[in-house]
Amino acid sequence: MKSVPLTAFPRTLARRSGVKKLRASGRVPAVIYGGQNKAENLELNATEIKDLIHRSASENLLVDLSVQNAERPKRLALVQEIQHHPLNGEVLHVDFHEVSETEKVTIMVPVETAGEAVGVKTGGGVLEHVLFKVKVRALPRDLPEQIVIDVTNLEVGKTIHLGEIPVPPNVEVLGDKNIPVVSVALPRTEEEEAAAAEAGVAAGEVEMIKEKKEEGEEAPKAAAKAEKAPAGEKAGEKAAEKKK
Repeated sequence: MKSVPLTAFPRTLARRSGVKKLRASGRVPAVIYGGQNKAENLELNATEIKDLIHRSASENLLVDLSVQNAERPKRLALVQEIQHHPLNGEVLHVDFHEVSETEKVTIMVPVETAGEAVGVKTGGGVLEHVLFKVKVRALPRDLPEQIVIDVTNLEVGKTIHLGEIPVPPNVEVLGDKNIPVVSVALPRTEEEEAAAAEAGVAAGEVEMIKEKKEEGEEAPKAAAKAEKAPAGEKAGEKAAEKKK
């Protein structure tokens, strides 16, 4: 992964009111952690980080961070997380993880597809994208921003598994290599859809019947308990009837 330059500044405003002022001034709060150093609050230029994200294939970014007026002005860091506003998508906060060029790291990488599968184009199949992110491990500069799978030759009934996806040199894919990532399957017929729906309903009915049966079992148990009342209680009831 190619590193990109980014300028940061030490942050003194940390409370909620301070963070609001910070964003209003065109800055984005951030934090950097990792290694042997304590977490440090930073702030970024909102326009700079926004442009950087838009120019990248994903939010997996390796940055050469220049921290102004800091004891350690130069840091190599991975963008660990970017928080966005749920409505307008504006960047609210950025987490950086400081890394070493000589130590391997593990990250989640998005998986994209390229081309039109022959099973879709001529076989009437449907492309099923099963796994959208995979876990990989490598040195920071060897990490891919994303993994692209060419599905052009994928036929109906065929699957590309985790162990078959293309990765750059020196990159290790973690996880069960038999997990499907992309496949082409025939679309379900109306009859199959109806059968699946009926199976779900039937399963629900069986569960309901079972619950009702369990609830109804209490009454017979209570009746049986009453029938097995002690002999003394029954004799007392008969004596009371004679006095009447």
